Amino acid sequence: MILRMALFFIFMIYLPSASAAELKLQFIAASTVSLQNPHDLKFSPDGKYLFVSDVENNRIAVLDPDTLALVSAFGSDHQSGTHDIDFDASGRAYVADTHNNRVTIYKVDGPKASLIGEIRGPFRGPEGVLAHPNGIIYVAGAWSGNVVAFKNGKITAELKGLSSPHDVERAPNGDIWLADAGNDRMLLLSPDLKIKRELKGTPYNFNGVRYQDVLQDGTLIVADKNNHQVKVIGPEGKLLLVLGSGKPERGPGKFTTPEGIEVKGNILWISDSGNDRVVKYKIYKK
Repeated sequence: MILRMALFFIFMIYLPSASAAELKLQFIAASTVSLQNPHDLKFSPDGKYLFVSDVENNRIAVLDPDTLALVSAFGSDHQSGTHDIDFDASGRAYVADTHNNRVTIYKVDGPKASLIGEIRGPFRGPEGVLAHPNGIIYVAGAWSGNVVAFKNGKITAELKGLSSPHDVERAPNGDIWLADAGNDRMLLLSPDLKIKRELKGTPYNFNGVRYQDVLQDGTLIVADKNNHQVKVIGPEGKLLLVLGSGKPERGPGKFTTPEGIEVKGNILWISDSGNDRVVKYKIYKK
């Protein structure tokens, strides 16, 4: 697999304040494997592989995170509209099988996976799934406007009244960040799905915020799909960086409807969904 490499670019954002933070992102590479509208990204528990929800190919594509070459794939014979993936403490994979209104469960062996179960419930069109260390599986039903919590197959909590909820990710303290996409906001939830905090309006100006990752210090990195941007938000809610011009483009620092976000160390992977590729950046932070 030939990887298209580009000259290295460094993007800097200086915030207009006396204590302005400075962040830099250095473009490293973009994938060339055939992906169709890739969405959320997740590292395998051993850190060796990058699992990609390859929506229109109805599968999980498994990439080498260094070269972005395709290693393996699974699910195309039974998934439909694959949107999200997460792993539990035992290494099982949970996949949002959106158009089939279920979450599929897999036993994973390196880059390969075998179907062992599913979760169904009072949700439709699941586009987010979180296997929390507390043993609860959280499912965001984009079509049903809710998040449902399951433990040992039983419903333990439900949050209704949402609009096209997408990604659910664990914060460092065990709380949960939810991208409430149709309401253009990020919500911080307690493990029992009580709303604790809302990020909405200025300065974020979200427009269809989708998937995310949370750093160990609580920093959020979110894909703001319809703004064609990726936004970095500090633990206290300060907007630190906006990457992307605000219009659909292709190239270093440019996106078309980005969706997936995954961070490991100081490397950031983004699903540049409208451009059918995964891109890779190095993060510098002061």
